[in-house]
Amino acid sequence: MSNGDIFTGEVIGTAILILFGAGVCAAVTLNHSKAKASGWIVIAFGWGFGVLAGAYTAAPLSGAHLNPAVTVGVAVDTGDWDKVPLYILGQLVGAVIGAVLAWLLYYAQFAANAEEKNAQPTLGVFSTIPELRNPVANLVTEVIATAALVLPLLAFGKVDGIGIGPVADHGGDGTVIYGSGISILLVSFLVVGIGLSLGGPTGYAINPARDLGPRLAHALLPIPNKGTSDWSYAWIPVVGPLIGAVLAGLVFNAAF
Repeated sequence: MSNGDIFTGEVIGTAILILFGAGVCAAVTLNHSKAKASGWIVIAFGWGFGVLAGAYTAAPLSGAHLNPAVTVGVAVDTGDWDKVPLYILGQLVGAVIGAVLAWLLYYAQFAANAEEKNAQPTLGVFSTIPELRNPVANLVTEVIATAALVLPLLAFGKVDGIGIGPVADHGGDGTVIYGSGISILLVSFLVVGIGLSLGGPTGYAINPARDLGPRLAHALLPIPNKGTSDWSYAWIPVVGPLIGAVLAGLVFNAAF
């Protein structure tokens, strides 16, 4: 894959992921949305479908990481760090674009929301907010939840026919496995499962770009009465997933 393909694929795929994910959060949160208050299960499946759409779109170009934690976990496994900055840059750019698109799509709802007495906070549409603010507990949650994403994802690469990629050489012969259709579907369901089972404490960022990119968009966009972008918490959904990814990669190398 060329540098241009990697960057383009990660920008487009991550933008689609965030459009779906921020979109479902807006749909459930904002007043005057037909999906208002439809609940956590809807949010979990919305994010899962975002992974599905973004990964299918990006896979032919970049292998569809769409997540710096995935990129780092793959690099820990393979020892190949050359393309890591390029992947992460594409993911961050795509995440900002996706967040802006979600804002445009729900522009009227954001405007109407700000005018109501029971106006809902808007940061939760874009980024994660812990249910209980405890930095140590929140960090541990993101570490474990991300490891629960990256370790199975790497293991998929060891199962013939469903390998998500590019993950590793197949048998060391230099042939790189790329994601098949079933692997992307499995990862999408994995993300839904993480949301349902592990997402309660922090909202399961499990992806630094997913949180940081939209948080930047929230800070910069002219959203009326938008409130704080909560930068004091912003390091946790970046650092936690990266730690979880490194641990997953190390465990995978040791066990497989």
